[in-house]
Amino acid sequence: MSRRRDPVERADQESTDLYDVSTWEPRSAVDRLSYGVYRGINYGLRGIVLLVALGITLLLLVQPGYLVLEQPLLGIFFGLSIVPAAVLAAFIWYTDITSSEPLGLLVATFVLAVLFATFAAIVNSLTGPWFERFGAVGLVFFFFLIVGPVEEAVKLLAVRVFAYRSDSFDAVIVGAVYGAVAGLGFAAIENAIYIASTVAEAEIGFFAAATGITTVRALVGPGHVLYSAIAGYYLGLAKFNPQYAGPLVVKGLLIAAVLHATYNSTVQVVPDVAAALYPITPELAFVGYVIVFDLAVGYYLYRKIARYRRTYDAVRGDTRRSSQPELTEFDPPSR
Repeated sequence: MSRRRDPVERADQESTDLYDVSTWEPRSAVDRLSYGVYRGINYGLRGIVLLVALGITLLLLVQPGYLVLEQPLLGIFFGLSIVPAAVLAAFIWYTDITSSEPLGLLVATFVLAVLFATFAAIVNSLTGPWFERFGAVGLVFFFFLIVGPVEEAVKLLAVRVFAYRSDSFDAVIVGAVYGAVAGLGFAAIENAIYIASTVAEAEIGFFAAATGITTVRALVGPGHVLYSAIAGYYLGLAKFNPQYAGPLVVKGLLIAAVLHATYNSTVQVVPDVAAALYPITPELAFVGYVIVFDLAVGYYLYRKIARYRRTYDAVRGDTRRSSQPELTEFDPPSR
């Protein structure tokens, strides 16, 4: 969308210096000072947010850090817990038909998601007890009003800070790639905290506790990747449709948050019902439900990516065909 212009600028034929009349650029010492102060505040606030997030993250990781020193094998379980999510994120990255994203931006997005996840952890821990007083209904509201929106928002924020501003963010589908990476970072820190706390509090053996919780977290991780990839796709649409940027971001967050909250609200109920109705164990019912739910969400995302890829190929093909000169009666026909 082109920049809006003042009537003076629209009427002028670029023959008049309109500085401080209807256009502006840093020229004078005051201009440059104002520009510098603005940039300082802008980057300073982002720096403060990052430092706060880093501090909270380090505090949350103190316990897992000590456990890893005492039980070095726990680090292996941390890594294993994000393998399925990492494979899914890599697949979404592979589906980007436009270009390869810079490794530095992918790593930065992952790290930012790890840091910003702590904000969600604080909000969840502060508001959760209030909703829990209302029983199962309160938990459902907690998932839909707090957990889903907040967690998906912080993951999208991890994309918005750096990757979104980069020139490498040059296609709608790129939003899904960075969203998936942000979901992977969120899943990584969440898995580490869950595994460490479960092992620390378990009364059974180390390997039994670590294996059980790692399996559960490995199943949960891909969901984070899918939800934030969907929100990221709409963030990509927002970048290239600035007149509707706000509604598009809200739409992506709404879809991701509702899917996230629906999973959280049903995962403790549906497997138990299935186990009661069919001759299967609760554990198998849980695994089956998580896989089916993720497949359904994944199919929704896959259809969007596949449609983008088909359209990209079709448009590129039309462009290549239209760029070829038409034959005249003097040119031999191609065979």
